[in-house]
Amino acid sequence: MIYELRTYTVKPGTLGDMIKAASTISREIRKDDYGKLEGYWSTEIGPLNQVLHMWSYNSFDERTKMRAELAKNPRWTGEYVPLIRPLLVRQEVRLMNAVRPPVAPASTGNVYELRNYRAKAAGGLKQWLDAFTGVLPEREKYSKIVGLWTTEAGQPNEACHIWAYPSLNARAEARGNAMKDPAWQEFLGKGPGFLEEMHSTIMLPAPHSPLQ
Repeated sequence: MIYELRTYTVKPGTLGDMIKAASTISREIRKDDYGKLEGYWSTEIGPLNQVLHMWSYNSFDERTKMRAELAKNPRWTGEYVPLIRPLLVRQEVRLMNAVRPPVAPASTGNVYELRNYRAKAAGGLKQWLDAFTGVLPEREKYSKIVGLWTTEAGQPNEACHIWAYPSLNARAEARGNAMKDPAWQEFLGKGPGFLEEMHSTIMLPAPHSPLQ
């Protein structure tokens, strides 16, 4: 499987229009016929005026084929694209391989956190992944990871992971409890040393997002 994470920055004041267009016209046209929608979110804390949507494909070739077919869909090019084009400021695309494929949280009504880490070149990403996946069972005692990926294109040497929490207070509590865990403390003593940058974005699921 290949996962595509698309980040759209929109003009201030148009976020609602973007989500409405995606949850109605886009969803009606695309369904899951041109790649499977895994999740759709808007940013709440971090970079503002952004939507992020994740799609999965069986392979790079399937992604290329399906996107070409979508570009030929007259409703897509005639209805949806003209509707969102005036809203867009910037688009970013990450193509990713799953280390842990996405798993929906046990309950809905969550806030999501996307954490993307850029590792040092020449082995830093593998070192961080080995350390992180090794301690992940201990970290998941406090909250469950939704998914973990490495980037294939878009941002080199990067790991992306998504977490879900019932609320921001629950996030603070889970992270606070994890910080007291000896295994997690040991990981924090070495894991960040493999990294160059760390970013965190708090996101809210759109009404049509499969991950709620």
